[in-house]
Amino acid sequence: LNAFIVFGITLYTILTFMTLVSIIVFLEMCVYIYKKVPYPKKTNIVWVIGAAPVISTMCCLGLWIPRATLFTDMTSNSYFAIVIYKFLILLFEECGGEEAFLRYSEKKTIKVSTGPCCCCCPCLPPVSITRRLLFLLKLGSLQYAILKTVFSIFSIALWANGNFDLSIYGTALWINLFVGVLTIIGLWPIGIMFMHVRDSLRPLKIMPKYAMYQLVFVLSQLQAAIINILAVNGVIACSPPFSSVARGSTFSQQLMIVELFVITLVTRMLYRRIYEPRTVELTVSGLKQAVRAKNNIENFAASFK
Repeated sequence: LNAFIVFGITLYTILTFMTLVSIIVFLEMCVYIYKKVPYPKKTNIVWVIGAAPVISTMCCLGLWIPRATLFTDMTSNSYFAIVIYKFLILLFEECGGEEAFLRYSEKKTIKVSTGPCCCCCPCLPPVSITRRLLFLLKLGSLQYAILKTVFSIFSIALWANGNFDLSIYGTALWINLFVGVLTIIGLWPIGIMFMHVRDSLRPLKIMPKYAMYQLVFVLSQLQAAIINILAVNGVIACSPPFSSVARGSTFSQQLMIVELFVITLVTRMLYRRIYEPRTVELTVSGLKQAVRAKNNIENFAASFK
């Protein structure tokens, strides 16, 4: 029994230390970003890089205060819902802003048959890039950021009233199903935008950045949901005084702290760099106009010689 207690204290100490290191790394990155990056791009970057350390902190609080697990999980989910929208805006900012993206993407089309919504529909025709399309893309991610937070508050209110049932036919199931549909709709615009700009933003390491963002989503949403479903259905055995749900929640939090600690370190290497103004590549018509303007200037200067 004493050995088990010592192991538990040691494990919790290591996990807490990892969480503290993640917070310190995040704060150091925030100071660097705010000094080196102009507004509003720096705000979006701070939101995105904060996903792993914030969720890790909530998991650590859930370990030490098990009764607060519902609140910590809802906080993590609401934060990441906002990160989804901020990552989409960051893609625009990395292209030089929405105006630059529209200017240099004129007469181009964008592929909408991407995951997670329409990856199995390659027959969908490409769509012209317009200001209205960008508004719809932003709206698709923004609705998830807002509605996920609303449903989190609603779930806490039901829990306080004793109506939040985690069983297979409980209230949580129907809320999670509806939120799952909102999640797919919220992720779709990012998939569309990423597939369009990934080649232009490859020098900015957009591929590993997108991979880290996807990995945080998988770990904090899908992995946690799978473990919770197994616990609710009794696959994870109970160990008095801890129920199956409590053990599943504890195991999920411990696992995520370690995983998110590694992601925080990788994220630091990706985002802590020299930031320079950048725009997407010119279209063919834009290149022709630039060459024509250069020739006109040279001819005008030659006439005075």
